[in-house]
Amino acid sequence: MLTRRVFLRGSAMVMAGVGAAPSWLARAAEGAGGKRKILVAIFQRGAADGLNVVVPFADKRYYELRPTIGIPAPGGPAGPNGLASAIDLDGRFALNPALQPLKALWDKQQLAIVEATGSPDPTRSHFDAQDQMESGTPGKTSSDGWLNRALTPAGPDTSPVRAIAVGAQLPRTMRGNRSAVAVNDAQQMQAGNQDTVSILESMYAKTSDERLGRTGNDAFAAMKIIRSISQQPNIPVGGPSGGPQYGQGGELGRSLQQIARLIKADVGVEAAFAEIGGWDHHGNENPQLSNLLRQFGSALAAFSQDMGDRMEDIVVVTMSEFGRTAQENGNGGTDHGHGDVMMVLGGPVRGGKVYGQWPGLEKEQLFEGRDLAVTTDYRAVLGELVSGHLGQKNLAQVFPGYQPGESLGLLRG
Repeated sequence: MLTRRVFLRGSAMVMAGVGAAPSWLARAAEGAGGKRKILVAIFQRGAADGLNVVVPFADKRYYELRPTIGIPAPGGPAGPNGLASAIDLDGRFALNPALQPLKALWDKQQLAIVEATGSPDPTRSHFDAQDQMESGTPGKTSSDGWLNRALTPAGPDTSPVRAIAVGAQLPRTMRGNRSAVAVNDAQQMQAGNQDTVSILESMYAKTSDERLGRTGNDAFAAMKIIRSISQQPNIPVGGPSGGPQYGQGGELGRSLQQIARLIKADVGVEAAFAEIGGWDHHGNENPQLSNLLRQFGSALAAFSQDMGDRMEDIVVVTMSEFGRTAQENGNGGTDHGHGDVMMVLGGPVRGGKVYGQWPGLEKEQLFEGRDLAVTTDYRAVLGELVSGHLGQKNLAQVFPGYQPGESLGLLRG
């Protein structure tokens, strides 16, 4: 029986859902799509320690709770184990020093920070929290994801590559009725795999199942576009002199480089998804976190630089399933927590500002006496981007059961 996901195992991508007929192909090949709004979502899997990503150095309780892993305040002496001081943002909050590449975006007012974000559901299970956040339904999961539901219904000129995820399989965020593709490695679609691809394409073309055939045709049409792009001269790893330094961004840098190439090829991308794992630091946190943040910051900065003027139509949002305990543990790390931090960057963003209500770190202010409290529902951030940037005004469809409150004002205009 045909399900909503059809896996093309002989290729580097997966087609999900039943899309529109591929009349988009000629328009996409000619690059006639024109300017379009694009939303890029980045998931930090493992529960990032938001308190050491964006440091609340003005809250004295922070250093009482983290005597050995607290990031030193801006302008102060080095901390334990030679920790460098944080990068001041607004006199209250500061970036982890490993995020130096993002300071230029803050100064250009293209980076916004949203503090004390998260889900109203208190789970500290990675798997449950990730599934719920990607579903956009705290406390439960759904078979489809919020980013898929945020897309408008497909029309005759809708590109099957309108929604792109980089990875071996389609994440829950992208699953649903709208067509979406997962691209693991565009280079895998070179000539070496053409025999397998041709056999699969023939099988889908000859099927008597109309829905299956249409899905397969769209998938292979998308593959041809992506394969064509992958055969163009590659951007050197690390970029040309003075160019985007993707090579310093690790796996996330490589993912964002693939997304950037598809966007620049004008094939109709509207939404993209990438992820970076490894944030679950129960011990020896700071060395691991610094290394991860250097990749994270470098990848985001390289993508923004690579996109250039196109960033006026692009918004990037970052999220993690939950934060970590306010107090460090006995192993120089932190445990599963609650409130966290989100970042929003791009040309349309009203950046250079920290958003959200800071709840404080005193014992009575902490969630269950141990975690940063959530004062901004993550759906408030995503909903504002979906509505104000992608133009999907039906937020009840995107986030079932959610009642939006007062706007945060993250976007210009």
